[in-house]
Amino acid sequence: MNTILRSEPIIQESAESKKQCKDDMPKKHEEILINVTPQETRVAIVEQGVVQELHIERNTSLGLVGNVYRGTVCRVLPGMQSAFVDIGLARAAFLHVADVLECTKTDHEKQIQEVLREGQSVTVQVIKEPIGTKGARLTTQLSIAGRFLVFLPQQCHIGVSQRIEDEAEREYLKERLISLLPENHEGGYIIRTMSETATDEELLSDIEYVQKVWSNVQVSSKTAAARSLVFQDLNLPMRILRDIVNKSTDRILVDSRETYEGLLEFSEHYAECAVKRLEHYQGNRPLFDTHHVEQEIAKAMSRKVELKCGGYLIIDQTEALTTVDVNTGGFVNGRNLADTIFKTNLEACQCIARQLRLRNLGGIIIIDFIDMEDDEQRMTVLNELKRVMANDRARIGINGFSALGLVEMTRKRTRESLSHILSESCPCCKGTGALKTAQTVCYEILRELLRHSKQFSAREYRVLASQKVIDLLMDEEAQSLANLSDFIGKPISLKAETQYPQELFDIVLM
Repeated sequence: MNTILRSEPIIQESAESKKQCKDDMPKKHEEILINVTPQETRVAIVEQGVVQELHIERNTSLGLVGNVYRGTVCRVLPGMQSAFVDIGLARAAFLHVADVLECTKTDHEKQIQEVLREGQSVTVQVIKEPIGTKGARLTTQLSIAGRFLVFLPQQCHIGVSQRIEDEAEREYLKERLISLLPENHEGGYIIRTMSETATDEELLSDIEYVQKVWSNVQVSSKTAAARSLVFQDLNLPMRILRDIVNKSTDRILVDSRETYEGLLEFSEHYAECAVKRLEHYQGNRPLFDTHHVEQEIAKAMSRKVELKCGGYLIIDQTEALTTVDVNTGGFVNGRNLADTIFKTNLEACQCIARQLRLRNLGGIIIIDFIDMEDDEQRMTVLNELKRVMANDRARIGINGFSALGLVEMTRKRTRESLSHILSESCPCCKGTGALKTAQTVCYEILRELLRHSKQFSAREYRVLASQKVIDLLMDEEAQSLANLSDFIGKPISLKAETQYPQELFDIVLM
């Protein structure tokens, strides 16, 4: 049950620009691969034989977006115009004044302290997963997502997805939906892009579905205890059928019979177009191996991404932003240097778009294309980047080249990146990606020995360190160690610890 911002992304460009981008895109041939194990479910979306997206949901940390909770306000922050709400998770969730229904329905702007108070019970919906050290983001403006419609029970207007750009089509869809709704219907609706090909029966079925879900939410919220789950959204495979499967989807392969049967039953009621596309995969080789998905996952965990032309990308992800550096590498096939740079940048656009989706990178993204002096070439590269980003399911905003020659863009972030799900910071380098040299550690040990000799009286000092550091102290730095021993007047012994990383050492007082 996604919010409209998640399920109906837009690129912040003109309607003409977006339409041209769509027209230029070749027809997609899409396959959806669903790999199920007792521990986790993985979904890969493959277009033209190439993996474009990867979704992972683990049983120990199921997705929260779309879930409705009965929360308790634990802190109100007037200075930030926000509040923290305890919904029973490890960290309190964040609720901004812009997402509080009472503040959006009034004619004048209300302050957060006017509508919320500490200890107040409030029904909220998750619109953004917890990311890093940040808790989930909430809204009190509830929405129930169906396949063709999003139901807004607390509002009364009927809107159309911004991805449907033709004004005549927008008006037609509005009038069509109004004709299907009861005369005195309650609540509003957002018409999703997939409704363009939906029959009246499918739309009526969707209306019935979202209304039923909302009735269940109302009943549950009245009896739910504080800090408890009121409604849980569909699991990952069902959300994929509801939100992603369309006329471009050729087939959906599922390697679990139980999940296949559950999806078949679900699709018969709520996503009929998926019924004929669903297949139970029974091959001897693992599903992800046969489609080279495991290889793509391994590549997506690397900083360096090779381009077919011989160039490469370097992708670095930080907490605040992601940087993408484009390099020519071994590509020298252009007519001249400018041509080589231009062709590398053009190919990089497609690779960048795919890597952002595959790695699920969001927030601020800075792209450092190779410098181009020709303004026409720069504009061609920028247009190509917009074109390949046009079908991204996340909301995208792309700016032109800055004064420094960098392209700044944003990609809406609603869940953890692939890297954060599958990996953690190295315990040796603490996420810096670099280790102190053995020589640096040796000098730290010598300084620490001198400090200890002034603070403690010991018969002998024993140094425990990695094999490489001990070898250096016994060889190149042996004279320095002997001089220090003479200076402090105490013997110094060395012992190699094979389990110690290079930066770790201990000094034992004997």
